[in-house]
Amino acid sequence: MLTPAVSVTSAVGGIALTVPRLSSNIGPISIGFLVALFLLQRFGTAKVAYLFSPVAFIWIILLLVTGIINITSYPGIFRAFDPSRAVMLFVRTKNYELLAGVLLALTGCEAMFANLGQFNRLSIQLSFGFLVYPALIIAYLGQGAKLITDGDAVIANVFYASIPGGAGKPLYWIVYVVSILATLVASQAIITATFSLFQQVINLRSLPPVRMRYTSDSIQGQIYIPSVNWILCVGTIAFVLIFKDLAKMTNAYGFAVATVMFVTTTLITIQIPYVKHLPWALAVAWFLFFGFLDGLFWGASLRKVPHGAWVPLLVGVVATAFMFFWSWAQGLADQFDGANRRNLRHFISEATEPVLHSPVTRRNLRLPPNNGLDVTVQDSIDLPTPDVEEEDYISNSGTTPHPREESKLYLDTGDTKVLLSRMSTMAIFHKLSSGKGVPHTFYGFLKQWPTLPRVVVFLTVRIMPVAHVEKEDRYRVTKVRSLPGFYGATYMKGYRDKFNVDVSAIVELITVLELRGVESQEDATSIVDEIITAGRSATHIVPHYHVIARRLIIFGAPIINWIRRLLIEDVYRSIAYVFPETVTWLQAADEIIHVGVTAEI
Repeated sequence: MLTPAVSVTSAVGGIALTVPRLSSNIGPISIGFLVALFLLQRFGTAKVAYLFSPVAFIWIILLLVTGIINITSYPGIFRAFDPSRAVMLFVRTKNYELLAGVLLALTGCEAMFANLGQFNRLSIQLSFGFLVYPALIIAYLGQGAKLITDGDAVIANVFYASIPGGAGKPLYWIVYVVSILATLVASQAIITATFSLFQQVINLRSLPPVRMRYTSDSIQGQIYIPSVNWILCVGTIAFVLIFKDLAKMTNAYGFAVATVMFVTTTLITIQIPYVKHLPWALAVAWFLFFGFLDGLFWGASLRKVPHGAWVPLLVGVVATAFMFFWSWAQGLADQFDGANRRNLRHFISEATEPVLHSPVTRRNLRLPPNNGLDVTVQDSIDLPTPDVEEEDYISNSGTTPHPREESKLYLDTGDTKVLLSRMSTMAIFHKLSSGKGVPHTFYGFLKQWPTLPRVVVFLTVRIMPVAHVEKEDRYRVTKVRSLPGFYGATYMKGYRDKFNVDVSAIVELITVLELRGVESQEDATSIVDEIITAGRSATHIVPHYHVIARRLIIFGAPIINWIRRLLIEDVYRSIAYVFPETVTWLQAADEIIHVGVTAEI
């Protein structure tokens, strides 16, 4: 929120040098640009990039040219490369807080690194190493040269006052327009990076699920999250309105950037031994060097907390606290789900009973083609007949009925066994968390409705690191061998594929699986026919946890239990109702059943 607010406001502020009467309108003008920027996000980063990339290139070239021209006024500025001059500055002034001002020379550069994950390594190395970095250094050297030669004339607004030719000249207006567009580019980079960051945090289950739109077929990080976009928009505008004094806004901005730099150095220190598997000595050496430098800047900016830096500090603390809270509460819910997963054999038992059976000639059965599969069964087969009295039974083949064993399933509730009648339907039970065993939703469903669908599928969803997954590769189906009619399925979707479970594809894979696994053609064709019929009326079943806080018996239990009840039942439960796991699904609402489960966590 701070990068767009500071960047755009600073760029627009250049108008005050030529039209002083517009100084009071800098805020409203900046808000107009920001609103337009956030409105553009819905069209996708890829489309916006086509518009902004040339602007960024022209901006860097302008910095390079103006820097070279300004350096000619004082070539001795190249002595700034001598680090001893920086040390002598602080020795002479003994003003540690000057580092907070020096830090502002770095702010804005972080936009160059905000969404590096959307570019390949070589493009980053070439563009930054051969163009961006040299242009920035030369631009700063040029501004330093103008400060030495015309200090009093340019000190009020070093950037705009150091433009060759002076205020109001053609080059000034060119730089002014391009600078505004360039700040929008920087803001776009931060906004896009924020979308990617939210996506990763939500996948880690540290934030509630929200609707996302993927805007690129080739780059996973290019996404659009409407709710986050408008939160950023409101927050950015609020910063512009609250910080009417640009100095206080830059104090907040500098503190935020310094904190990000120090945290990044710390995370890289942890990454070196645990991810890169390099020696701890290298991690320590890294932190001692870069952590010392970042710590100096962070310490200097920390002194600006009473002067505006308290705002990003407050926002960061609140956001971090909420993420810790959601991770904790979601972890408790997942623990409950995992602890209550059960083996099918622990609560469903099977018994066989004799029934009458007569061979019946049946027409050829051909499965409907789907996803390139074509399964055909073409022989005359026997089908089971309804359970009727023997004298009423008429066989169209003229043969005598003979007894046959049929399996029946029972729900074991502990005290009694309840017969589970089979319905000619299909139920897909979604496993929202990983773990072995069937989801708690299935047992809760049978307790509320002791009827078993003919086809029961336990579905696990995996998001693959590609934009789209071909239809023939989206599903993997396995059969639960211990009980008939139960299957496990994995739905593999690309990160840009819409969440839409293709029931017909799953049914077809199940029929192929049954045809391969059953030796008797009679039984196989009967099962296939039943599965196809059941698949015509499929229902998705997901858990609807009604969480309650578990009472703890520990020291200080009354206070701790009251806090846990407040956080779990009043806060987490309310937010979970507003942001359900099915928020991104394409299935119609009348195809989804939410099974209520009381979860004591």
